[in-house]
Amino acid sequence: MERLKILVVDDESRMRKLVRDFLTKSNFEVLEAGDGEEALELFYQNREINLIVLDVMMPRLDGWQVCREIRAVSKVPIIMLTARADERDELMGFELGVDEYISKPFSPKILVARIEAILRRTNQLEKEEILSCGCIRVDKAAHQVMIDGESVELSYKEFELLTYFVENQGIALSREKILNNVWNYDYFGDARTIDTHVKKLRSKLGPKGGDLIKTIWGMGYKLETGSQA
Repeated sequence: MERLKILVVDDESRMRKLVRDFLTKSNFEVLEAGDGEEALELFYQNREINLIVLDVMMPRLDGWQVCREIRAVSKVPIIMLTARADERDELMGFELGVDEYISKPFSPKILVARIEAILRRTNQLEKEEILSCGCIRVDKAAHQVMIDGESVELSYKEFELLTYFVENQGIALSREKILNNVWNYDYFGDARTIDTHVKKLRSKLGPKGGDLIKTIWGMGYKLETGSQA
């Protein structure tokens, strides 16, 4: 299978190398650009690029300008990186059609996990039928969940929720993001729908499996990887 191409755009060579090394280990092909103009040149030369990791602050053309130009001709997924934790920047990014927004410093492992999640969501990365996290094993085709080899009976929505957690393991997920991806609609009420399902899911998975679902207070939930639990 041909490797997917990721364009990494950052004026810091050390940052590009760090991201490139982690992406290469995950079997991605990496293209690099040190400024906005070089990024656009590479993008137009390689229209089969599958995702772009784009820094905001760069010489010649900044990330916003690059994003605007790319969005005018392509819906390729874009993850924006920034050293400033500014809500206005984040809102601008989403208005321009950015898929994810990550503040520096960040964990390269989490960046790779988010890239893989976006590529799965956009059907560019082959979706695995067997997923696992620690003692949890999810067979999507058979709609079956196993904890240490023992079958667990889940409702349809509980199964979808667990699958979403496992596909995004290690990533903190807001309640709004969970609702949009699992329930497939924008939700403007309280968050008890999510909390109730998570409570039931934890109970059915038992202490060993349920304890992997961590509460991120004031935000949502995160499924810890087996090595972290």
